[in-house]
Amino acid sequence: MTTAITPADGKGSFTTVPGNRKSEAPRTLADPVPQALSFVDQLGLWGNLGVSLLGFTGALFVLQPGGAGTPRLSLAAGFCAIVVGTLLGTLGVAVSGIPGTRTGAPAMVLLRGLFGAGLSYLPTIINMLQLLGWSIFELVTIATAAHIVAPALPKWGYVLIGGAITGVFAIHPLGAIRVLRRYATAAVFAVLVYLLVQLARHPLPPFTHGTWSGYWAATDTVVAVAISFAPMAADYMRHARSERSAFAAAMIGYSVTQVLCYVIGLLALVTVARTPNDIYGAFIALPLGTVSFAILAARELDQSFADVYSAAVSTQNLRPLWDRRIVAALITGLATILALFLNIADYENFLTLLGSVFVPMFGVLAVDFFLLSRGRWDLSEHARSRWLMLLPWAAGFITYQLINPGYVSWWVSAWARLSHLIGFTPASWMSASICSFIVAAAATLLGFPLSALARTLRARRGEHPASTG
Repeated sequence: MTTAITPADGKGSFTTVPGNRKSEAPRTLADPVPQALSFVDQLGLWGNLGVSLLGFTGALFVLQPGGAGTPRLSLAAGFCAIVVGTLLGTLGVAVSGIPGTRTGAPAMVLLRGLFGAGLSYLPTIINMLQLLGWSIFELVTIATAAHIVAPALPKWGYVLIGGAITGVFAIHPLGAIRVLRRYATAAVFAVLVYLLVQLARHPLPPFTHGTWSGYWAATDTVVAVAISFAPMAADYMRHARSERSAFAAAMIGYSVTQVLCYVIGLLALVTVARTPNDIYGAFIALPLGTVSFAILAARELDQSFADVYSAAVSTQNLRPLWDRRIVAALITGLATILALFLNIADYENFLTLLGSVFVPMFGVLAVDFFLLSRGRWDLSEHARSRWLMLLPWAAGFITYQLINPGYVSWWVSAWARLSHLIGFTPASWMSASICSFIVAAAATLLGFPLSALARTLRARRGEHPASTG
């Protein structure tokens, strides 16, 4: 039995079919989409994605949101920022993936409905670049962590091993998700709980000792990490058996493990880590720390595989009939080669800057899909350009950069000059992620009368009114 999903007026429809444990992701956009992932499968996927070695070190930006030498947040403020930021960011991810479950379309193809086919190519290319960059970054991180645990093998050897496993997983993504759920999730969760207990046994500073100044900046860093998965959420959630299970698995799985990850990093910084750069060494120094750290380093492969697979599926928005297995293999090879020669750490801030593009975009997507268009999107290769939808996206992006332009020096300077020119100084309570999402969503709602007027004028000229800007 198949279910034909027909967005808009029948254009660009995707066919979803019930899946089983042997089902795999379609090779091209023309193939049926198996909805094969159970709630437990998805819980394992998002639970693993919520854990990252970068999350442990990222706790420093929660503890000292103003940077080195600035006052530290209290543990109460830090824990609150971690929980609130994670829930807000994960909510954005879960909502962004629901259109994929409902239509069967991957994330970048959904942007055809939001912007039109031609305009969707720009964010698609940006997404492909950032996913390739993060793939390289993850392979370097995996190799660095593995070399710390077992230095007998040179770092480049671990890059090659990580690249090979990443490629196999990216070619068989649904199978990889089942493997993660079956073998990795329980082990990773046990390691996180173990590290939490070990660190909590050390003397902690007073719970309220420190400041709440910079709380929203700290929260914003956590939101940004979580919502960075929004541009790939639909790539996986479209394979869920139901919208409810997809939403619940993303919210529960990702939230629980990211909170644990950041709390562990925070506790390590205030207890056993002599310096922020020594946090990995602090974990290894704990009883059974080497084994625990090795498990977490191996688990990082789910991040690299997810980045590669989503980059391959994003490519299909440009070339719908390309075999995503071949594309995934090529992207893996490129990422592995670049990981051997690039110091990707230099590009982390630039990758974060690219990610900020998608926070306001998915604010626009959520409002238009659920409230305005009500899912009646044209997802075909010939979907009409919706130029007006660029305005709320731009408004949200400008809001984000005015509040938090990141750390790329020339980019920060440009936005500082603009802020001075218009007399804008961000308040301490402003979160770039939250404010940009709200501004983009509100601007989308306010722009609805203009969209309605444009549709009316086109209808009078005898043009089709559906799914236009």
